[in-house]
Amino acid sequence: MSRPDFNEDHTPLGYLITFRAYGTWLHGDERGSVDRYHHRHGAPALPPSPRRKQIAKSLLKQPPVKLNHRHRIAIDQSIRETCEARKWDLWALNTRTNHLHCVITANCKPERVLNAVKANATRSMRESGCWRSELSPWARRGSKKYLWTEEELVNAIAYVEDDQGDPLD
Repeated sequence: MSRPDFNEDHTPLGYLITFRAYGTWLHGDERGSVDRYHHRHGAPALPPSPRRKQIAKSLLKQPPVKLNHRHRIAIDQSIRETCEARKWDLWALNTRTNHLHCVITANCKPERVLNAVKANATRSMRESGCWRSELSPWARRGSKKYLWTEEELVNAIAYVEDDQGDPLD
């Protein structure tokens, strides 16, 4: 049986891309965390562990990154430019102080989208003079959720636009 809102060529309608600023959600955090052994969809997060968080904090190569107003402007502009240049549809974007979410339709795998937006956001922050470190401002990897139906796409857009807290300056 075919669903009317399912993309029949088996390509997703979009991706919900999420990535964090470096050092802002460490293993052992009270919110839970995932590691390379515990990252399956639907699997429980690792429980809080003050000891594990202390160890993770001691291993940081730079202080945790908090994205200020200048960072967020450079990031937003670079993501919009990246999508326009690559002819990707940017449905929603919300850059917070410690992470960002975007909903993008692209004619490629989500890993390529994630890598492009992270790299271009870093480049844009460097060019604007608000990121001077040789190190990346981002945590490794990120979340890449496939959006297969119009309902999933609409829900992801609403989540990014409406469920991230009060607007930032």
